[in-house]
Amino acid sequence: MNKVKNKVIMGQLKYKGYAGSVEYNEEDNCLFGKVLGLKKDCITYEGETISELKSDFEGAIDDYLASCKDRGVEPSKPYSGKLVLRMPSDLHGMVATAAANAGTTINEFINRAVTKELEKEFSM
Repeated sequence: MNKVKNKVIMGQLKYKGYAGSVEYNEEDNCLFGKVLGLKKDCITYEGETISELKSDFEGAIDDYLASCKDRGVEPSKPYSGKLVLRMPSDLHGMVATAAANAGTTINEFINRAVTKELEKEFSM
């Protein structure tokens, strides 16, 4: 749980491939959230209880998808799968060497390294 100013970040909700924040504003005494990872669109939701927040989150996703369908537009995907990564040139060289030694690409090597870290962090 992170605390920023009067806002407490409590976790995430997941629905139909979308993830949304679970946040609490101490000043306003309310739960709220925002769908994460969208570039063009902003989807927010709120509730007085976690159950209401979850219901409003799912309703917001359903409304968004229905609105996109009605307008004939493709809904934004939460994450594209593309990530620009900057690192020092010496580290880049070490990664390239390690990937070559492992018989894989730099991309696959970094994916494996990140997956290992996340497994430790989240006990996946």
